[in-house]
Amino acid sequence: MAMSGGRDDGEPMMEMNTTPLIDVMLVLLIMFIITIPIQTHAVKVDLPQDSQNQNQPLVDPVKNKIVIAQDGTLTWNANPVNEVTLTQFLEQSVQLSPEPELHFQPDAQARYERVDEVLAIVKRANVSKLGFIGNEQYREF
Repeated sequence: MAMSGGRDDGEPMMEMNTTPLIDVMLVLLIMFIITIPIQTHAVKVDLPQDSQNQNQPLVDPVKNKIVIAQDGTLTWNANPVNEVTLTQFLEQSVQLSPEPELHFQPDAQARYERVDEVLAIVKRANVSKLGFIGNEQYREF
């Protein structure tokens, strides 16, 4: 086992060992990165809706259908919607007398998180007539 304590001429080594300094700096960097809070700010903006869709009544007074596709997209009576529009349609349907039925049909391959988000929106809208349709697609699983 050989060790080097300096040069062959017998003089001490004048170079600083930077390995411990680099180790300490890396540990401090990792601690700094871990302790920084993650920025999770979101700004929700209600944009005006397309005027073509407002001409036709999208809330059926008898029954309405929410479908969640495999990729997580929402459709209300075969029209693609986002969460804000879905909330507006649900509020309109709850105000009708008698309240129309709401049929809920998630795809068998849709993510559970997405289905849970949509069910939470339905619950917040105080829908009282909700039915799950298409349950036969789950027999394969």
